[in-house]
Amino acid sequence: MTFGQRLRALREQRGMSRPVLGGLVGKSAEWVKGLENGRLLPPRLPVLLQLAQALQADDLAALTGDERVTSVSYGKTAHEQLPEIADALARHPITAGDSAQVDAGDLAARVAQTWDLWHGTRRHRTAVATLLPGLLHDARVATRGEGRRAALGSLAQVYHLTQLFLSFQPVPELVTLAGDRAMTAALDTDDPHTIAASAWYSNHVYRDAGQQHEARVQLALDARGLLHPESADEDRALWGLLSLAVALSFAKVGREGDAWRYWDDADEAARALPLGYSHPWLKFGRPMVDAYAITILADLMRGGDAVTRADRVDLDGIGSATRSAFHTIETARAYHQQREHVATLALVQRAYQEAPETARFNLFTRSVVADMAANGGATVRRDAVRFAGELGIIDR
Repeated sequence: MTFGQRLRALREQRGMSRPVLGGLVGKSAEWVKGLENGRLLPPRLPVLLQLAQALQADDLAALTGDERVTSVSYGKTAHEQLPEIADALARHPITAGDSAQVDAGDLAARVAQTWDLWHGTRRHRTAVATLLPGLLHDARVATRGEGRRAALGSLAQVYHLTQLFLSFQPVPELVTLAGDRAMTAALDTDDPHTIAASAWYSNHVYRDAGQQHEARVQLALDARGLLHPESADEDRALWGLLSLAVALSFAKVGREGDAWRYWDDADEAARALPLGYSHPWLKFGRPMVDAYAITILADLMRGGDAVTRADRVDLDGIGSATRSAFHTIETARAYHQQREHVATLALVQRAYQEAPETARFNLFTRSVVADMAANGGATVRRDAVRFAGELGIIDR
């Protein structure tokens, strides 16, 4: 098979149109068509990496046909404490010993404090990495004692935090494992709120991997059906959050009408919440819904509309440094679609200043900065080379 044939086969396997794939890498549908029919030569490595990430192909040979070169080795980086977290996730306290008396209420307080660190600290991965091994151990132990249901809810949240720490690192199997364990714990609680939160994070796992579109949409809808948005703010917030999950899934595969239908549901839920409401650790609220509209527009390859929308979004209102930085990067992605390279670089650098570890582990940031450092014009190349050194993409 030629490069173009491999590209087309992967694109169709993922259910993507040419405009959608082109938009994900800042190119046009005609550019994708040119690659597929052989009119254009295969792109250079940084753009190959963007294509591989958009198509969720961990092995570049799936595109190039050459001997195995893994995209994760180029596109992803590992946190210094990844081995400790991976080890803690793999361990099970078969014999609990003295730690068998973990109090469910104390555990819940520790988990809440860890969420505060995740959202409130610039180097959020490093901040929570020292706490996660102990939390993973103690939360598992706590499920054996009194207050088991509450402990299972805390355990699900610890797995969510673990999933977030592991995300965009070269361990996709551990990300999936953390998400699956969170859902198992949540289902054991028989609590609609806990199940809804786990459905949100399960959607993250499979949406980021480009997998199980129909199943993840159905999971979000089923969990949404457990809630009573007319009865309480938390139900309304979680109902809106799962509506947002469905909208993002449809945008990812180019189904614009469905994406906006469910975004409207999320928007309606957010507007019905008290002024200034933000879920304590999921951060659902008016600013979050507005910010994800930028992502939806970028995924639909409507970069100009995404840029216009971004001018009206108050990211500070989200109440999370890492979420704000992520949505700043999504705005950069929209500018990149418009070939506004100076603005793109400025925004990913702004995100780095706000939350360095969000930018450092973000796949778009790493690929676009690498491309600018290697191939950028005079207006951006020197700054891109310097920033690539800060990100650890190239040696300084």
